[in-house]
Amino acid sequence: MPERILVVEDDTTIRVTLKDVLERQGYQVDLAEDGGGGLEFSRRRNYELTLLDLHLPDMHGLEVLRSLRDADPEALVVVMTAFPEVRTAIDCVKAGAYDYLNKPFELDDLKEIVRRALETRSLRLEVERLRISAAQPAALEGMIGASPAFLKLVEITRRLAAAPRVPVLIRGESGTGKERVAQAIHSLSPRAGGPWVTLDCSALAEGLLESEMFGHERGAFTDAKAAKRGLLELADGGTLFLDEIGDLALTLQPKLLRAIETQTFRRVGGQKELQVDVRFVAATNRDLAAMVKAGSFREDLYYRLNVGSIEMPPLRERAEDIAPLGRRFLDEAARMMGMPAPALDPQAGALMRQYAWPGNVRELRNVMERALILCGGDTIAALHLPKEITAAGRAAAPAGDDETSSLAEVEKRHIRRVLTACRGNKTQAAKVLGITRLTLRTKIAEYGWEEFLERGETGG
Repeated sequence: MPERILVVEDDTTIRVTLKDVLERQGYQVDLAEDGGGGLEFSRRRNYELTLLDLHLPDMHGLEVLRSLRDADPEALVVVMTAFPEVRTAIDCVKAGAYDYLNKPFELDDLKEIVRRALETRSLRLEVERLRISAAQPAALEGMIGASPAFLKLVEITRRLAAAPRVPVLIRGESGTGKERVAQAIHSLSPRAGGPWVTLDCSALAEGLLESEMFGHERGAFTDAKAAKRGLLELADGGTLFLDEIGDLALTLQPKLLRAIETQTFRRVGGQKELQVDVRFVAATNRDLAAMVKAGSFREDLYYRLNVGSIEMPPLRERAEDIAPLGRRFLDEAARMMGMPAPALDPQAGALMRQYAWPGNVRELRNVMERALILCGGDTIAALHLPKEITAAGRAAAPAGDDETSSLAEVEKRHIRRVLTACRGNKTQAAKVLGITRLTLRTKIAEYGWEEFLERGETGG
């Protein structure tokens, strides 16, 4: 989208010449012949740069400059004058002028000043965008797998990423990695070089959320001492990720719908239409279709967001991916803690596959980090997993044999399973079983398990 420049100049020849020269450079140019007209233009539109003559028929250019800077402290203004005075130049700089140009000037000098001014504006915006997105994760970080559900997810993500203007709605349970997929859509798309900006719709009160999303003008509310760009403006040329979209207040939904459909919006308290080029990606763990029926979410916004739809599979439907993901998280946590990465015992892996993982990938990461601390760098076994996982494993185990077996046979099989999980460490196994080490050794000898009797406490 071409950058907009406002020229405020009372000399018709200079005004028309500047418009012609700048439009040939690829800029959009609006012209005003006095200060009042220039201020009216700036109220209705957003300009990347203003070229301002100091001696205007209705007011002094310094007054116009101060008004422009009061409305938007980031406004870039280059002052032009045929009456150069040191005092005036100093006053202009103090009032916030970017540069000062003496008439007559060479057109090449003008082009260079315009180029530098717009480059400065781009750098300022980039710094602000980097500050907002500095802590964002890399695309699909921590998301690996080979299950059919995961491979289908990857394929849909790639297809939607290739359509850079299509809004996307990502639905799934908490912890399934919705934000990772959202950023992958950005990173794999033609918008990858543009900004990635996130807004959590559940984190702020309605008034603050509106200001954060759309920005506000000076005086829009009590504490609005200066104009502020919203995240929608900062996402221009890139992607705006709206997390927890189901929590967006009904009163803000029409304004968001208009921004998606027209790519235009107004700041809070503002009159001018701002134009952006933004892709919208939203995520929720709520049932938006049910919310539409209940009247708590607009039907038109739901269908507008749901042009591109992604359903995140819960981890329990990706059983083949649980162990590889667990090992990935172990490696990452071990590097962070400065520890050797431990192995994952097959029985522990089997228990993890049988567990339902209500917290999904996020819960798996937490479990692996806890297990790493408990195992002290040794192999992660069943005893290092939370009780709910081992209990789920016992509940899922086939009960056919146990139902027709004697209590002694059930006890024997259970002791064998625990010893195997503890890799022959009798002290650990005794703790898990709730018996003394001497009692365990007696049982081992009674069952004739010589391999466990001969193995030391660090065996395996």
